[in-house]
Formats: sequence, C-alpha cells, structure tokens
Amino acid sequence: MAKTRTPLSEILAQIPAARARSTREWKEGRRATSARYDRPTGRVVMELSNGYLYGFPATSIPELAKASAKQLAAVEVSPGGSGLHWEELDADLSVAGLLMSALGRKEKLTELARIAGRTKSRAKAVASRANGAKGGRPRKTKR
Repeated sequence: MAKTRTPLSEILAQIPAARARSTREWKEGRRATSARYDRPTGRVVMELSNGYLYGFPATSIPELAKASAKQLAAVEVSPGGSGLHWEELDADLSVAGLLMSALGRKEKLTELARIAGRTKSRAKAVASRANGAKGGRPRKTKR
C-alpha cells in the first residue's frame, strides 16, 4: 500500500481545532504541569493543570516496575503537558491514560463514550443524517 501525504493546506486547517482541544484539556485538568518521583511512597506524582495532584505507584506500570529510584526521578513532562517521559527507560505515558487507569471499568467506558461522542467526522455526519432520515434514533424500550 502506497503512503499518501497529507496536504499542507489540510494540516494548517486542522491547527485551530487542535489548539481549541488543547485549551479545553488544559482547563479540564488533563494536562500535567510538573511531575516527580516520591521515593518514600514509590509513587510518581504529577500536578495537573487544574491544581490537583495525581500519584500512581511506579510498580503498577510495567515499563517502570523494575526501574531504579534514580531512573524514576528523571521524569519529564512533555512540552504540551499531555505526557510523561523517561529518556533512559525509553518510556512514555499519557496523562489522559494515567487518569483513566484510576477509574473502574464502568467509569472508563462511560468516559470513553463521552469523549468519543464529541468526535466529529464526515462518516459520523453521514450516519447521523441517514439515521435522521429514518426518523432518528429508535427509542429505548423498557424490559
């Protein structure tokens, strides 16, 4: 399969939406402003853009489980705050993924559905119009 390049005009057209999404995620606290390894508790602690602190046991992440305290202390926050990076371990973790890992299965599915519901695509718009032409979404029936 041949690779196709995305035209520059299409990339430039996507920038405003990407910036808006980044701003929204920053306000919602889904970006890290700092991170550190807390040796006494064995946790990586990050401060989120909404002021909350979130910590997780380093041993809960396979890529970090066998790392030394010195290696874990070398955590860096990605420039946009969307991830954590350990250069020596060649490990990258997304802030959103870490936050989702704290939720239970039901809550994860609910949050994923909420986020996916905001996604806009040509295919979704076509499906929505087709569904509307049929009278809309069928009503849920009580069992």
